[in-house]
Amino acid sequence: MTIIDTVTPHLQALVQQLSPQQRKALTREIGKQLAQSQRKRIAAQKNPDGTPYAPRKVQKRVKRGKVKQKAMFAKLRTARLMKTRTNGDGVEIGYAGQAGFIADIHQHGKSSRVLRHLNWKVKYDQRELLGFSGDDQAMIENIVLAHLAYNKKGG
Repeated sequence: MTIIDTVTPHLQALVQQLSPQQRKALTREIGKQLAQSQRKRIAAQKNPDGTPYAPRKVQKRVKRGKVKQKAMFAKLRTARLMKTRTNGDGVEIGYAGQAGFIADIHQHGKSSRVLRHLNWKVKYDQRELLGFSGDDQAMIENIVLAHLAYNKKGG
């Protein structure tokens, strides 16, 4: 998705008038702030619409002395795995490799094999890791306005 797609129509013409360097700086800032927002939301265990993630399924075999379960996706929200790519036209936030495979399964609620050597398949509940919330849209507009105001001053 390009910056132009998410910015309201009255700001589109102004963003298009920026120089390529200014647009790249703008997309870099949007990407940084958006990734941080996604990480906070994943840590809070919430979908982009504000609903909580579906809880984990109850295990059939209960282990004795079980430790309290930790939050899901602790590693997926790290900067090492959540990749941000920017250019003058847009920002991409996503996952690559094995992390991308796991994130895709949960993002779309697919089924997957639990262990490589066993043929057990489990249907995972949909838990949207990445997506735009209303707050994200407002944040993007604020960043664009601040960037335009800063560049108009001659900064």
